[in-house]
Amino acid sequence: MIALIQSATDTLTQVTDSLAMQAITPAPPELHFIDLLFKGGWVMLPLAFLAFLGLVIFVERYITIRKASKTESNLMLQIKQYIHDGRLENAIALCRNNNSPLARMLEKGLKRIGRPIKDIEAAIENNGKLEVSKLEKNIGVLGIIAGIAPMLGFVGTIIGVITIFHDVSIKGAIEIGTISGGLYTKMITSATGLIIGIIAYVLYHILNMMLERIILRMETDAIDFIDLLEEPGK
Repeated sequence: MIALIQSATDTLTQVTDSLAMQAITPAPPELHFIDLLFKGGWVMLPLAFLAFLGLVIFVERYITIRKASKTESNLMLQIKQYIHDGRLENAIALCRNNNSPLARMLEKGLKRIGRPIKDIEAAIENNGKLEVSKLEKNIGVLGIIAGIAPMLGFVGTIIGVITIFHDVSIKGAIEIGTISGGLYTKMITSATGLIIGIIAYVLYHILNMMLERIILRMETDAIDFIDLLEEPGK
């Protein structure tokens, strides 16, 4: 009986000591995303600038291209009708009021009706290139960001690794905790650079796909316009 009581007392003591140790041992600090970003070092500043610049360019170009793609679906039909009726001024006014890349391109052609077809075609083509170049403005910067951001992040990691081993050489001792702790924070720049680069790459191609649809429509309507002028009696 005494042995049983002694065994229960020892077990209770062990449990109490274990709970006391757990209470004394501090909980590991939580790892927050914002804290990680700040631990990335000075390289995070240019990376943040690239991310902000890419976002501003995408939003501005997206709105511009989206607005340019919203042309009236019956624009060419109305122009054809005006030309058939001989109301050239009405067709020009329609294009001027539409205020879209397609309308401005067709307006150049309408103003040159009466000249040789080659001159009209050249005017439309040159104006179309000008309108496309306006829509392409700053899109290439997104492609540059997509290439620079990962490399800049990798440079930040390399600089961090060099700093870590420089500190090790000064101390003359290798501490696993110091190396691993410092290394994981320096890897943040590489991860951030890759994320920014991937997002910029995707946004760059989204804008290009939107632009290609506008170019295709402009080319199609330009061909229809030239065919209209080449009809007998025009």
